[in-house]
Amino acid sequence: MKKKASFIFADEFLGYHFHEKHPFNQKRILLTKELLEASNVLTSDNLISPRMATEEEIALFHDQTYIDAVKKASDGSFIEHEGQEFGLGTEDTPVFEGMHEASKLIVGGSLTAVDEVLHGKTDHALNLGGGLHHGLRRKASGFCIYNDGAISIKYIRKHYNLRVLYVDTDAHHGDGVQWAFYDDPNVCTLSIHETGRYLFPGTGNISERGIKNGHGFSFNLPIDAFTQDESFLEVYESAIRAITEYFKPDIIITQNGADAHTFDPLTHLCASMKIYEQIPKIAHELAHEYCGGKWIALGGGGYDIWRVVPRAWAQIWNIMNTDSIATGSLPTNWIKKWQKESDTSLPLFWHDTEEAIPHIPRKTEIEEKNKKLLTQLLKYTTPV
Repeated sequence: MKKKASFIFADEFLGYHFHEKHPFNQKRILLTKELLEASNVLTSDNLISPRMATEEEIALFHDQTYIDAVKKASDGSFIEHEGQEFGLGTEDTPVFEGMHEASKLIVGGSLTAVDEVLHGKTDHALNLGGGLHHGLRRKASGFCIYNDGAISIKYIRKHYNLRVLYVDTDAHHGDGVQWAFYDDPNVCTLSIHETGRYLFPGTGNISERGIKNGHGFSFNLPIDAFTQDESFLEVYESAIRAITEYFKPDIIITQNGADAHTFDPLTHLCASMKIYEQIPKIAHELAHEYCGGKWIALGGGGYDIWRVVPRAWAQIWNIMNTDSIATGSLPTNWIKKWQKESDTSLPLFWHDTEEAIPHIPRKTEIEEKNKKLLTQLLKYTTPV
């Protein structure tokens, strides 16, 4: 019997771990899983174990010399300066033992999600371990070693020959996936992110439209710093609906970074939990309208692992599996268990309190700037 949704998970996902002080912390996946279990919406019947990606699959996107460098870094057999060419051993992407295997499992989780959906076993699949969208063909970047999103899309194109819409709502530009398909008319990328004037990786301008046959299939909305819910959701909903109608995909893949929240320590956007209810809800609607329900969701950024990421990512699953958004109080048993480890007070409710939402003096100006960007982008979806 076909399932509504599959949740890809293994304890080994937590092995993608740079060091204790690094902001990228995969404990957030476990926190999310246990929040869903405590809410009685995730059971063992929903859980699917990821397979390990093969080296051949990783090479669908990454250069073999880079893969070999990751393997050497993984087992400690390279000299430190050897990794610099490949972005390994940097402050953002330090070397750790077993990084090749840990990264292969992340990729394998996303490929498992692809096959679950495209073999007709489930309508939707969620791999919160994935979404490592900064990885480049021959270079690690921005905490990302192997780019599971780019590999998964290459895999879909090779084995299923489907048109793919990739939607990235991480606060950081989805550069690695964009560049992977910049000349491909069968893959359309949409990234809504904080402007690169202030934030890594500094790309994602609205003028980045693709090249050769891929021109016209790359879309970017570099929204202003301190953007809040209303403006974020206006540009997101208008853009994704127009681009989906324009491109008419066979499958939708979303990257669901949770770092646009006002609590996130690495970005300057000021959204609340409201956007993390609507982002998956609208993607879900469009997947059913255009793709027969075929939707794969990945994780991504998100550096307030206690107050933000579990609530945000749990809503993706709530939409996928129950067609609803959780409201009210968080489960007390989940709060009680994890408060012992958290260095901050855990939230009590699914929604943010009014006190959590900052007052932004430039709010009107920011909204006007974002609206102009949206107007410009929407022109690109109108046939000449």
